[in-house]
Amino acid sequence: MFKLDLLNKKSIHEQIVEGFKTCIVSGEFSPNDKLPSVRDLSASLTVNPNTIAKAFRTLESESWIYTVPGRGCFVSETRPAPDSANVQKLYSAITQNVKELKYMGISEEEIIKTIIDEIKKGGAL
Repeated sequence: MFKLDLLNKKSIHEQIVEGFKTCIVSGEFSPNDKLPSVRDLSASLTVNPNTIAKAFRTLESESWIYTVPGRGCFVSETRPAPDSANVQKLYSAITQNVKELKYMGISEEEIIKTIIDEIKKGGAL
């Protein structure tokens, strides 16, 4: 699963949403896998159940998960269509980070190798 960072500038809600997205993209959760219940997740992460429920609503509104009343939340079979504005924002962040790495003296080969290794692992950088 994932851990929350209480010192992170991102809200707990945002960290939970990102954590589940990472778990789904990396294959830790497969399509139609049942997610932990709000109560169980609240206990394991020591977070208010309302925060967990809000994160699940966000994931559902973005089509990452779906809810079956009385059964729980499950991973969607298809990934949501990419939001072009968000894609552009992410590409800009990659560009900025590559520039900073090059400024620090990291070789292009090392940057490319790291990115490719991370893609092959299916995880996030």
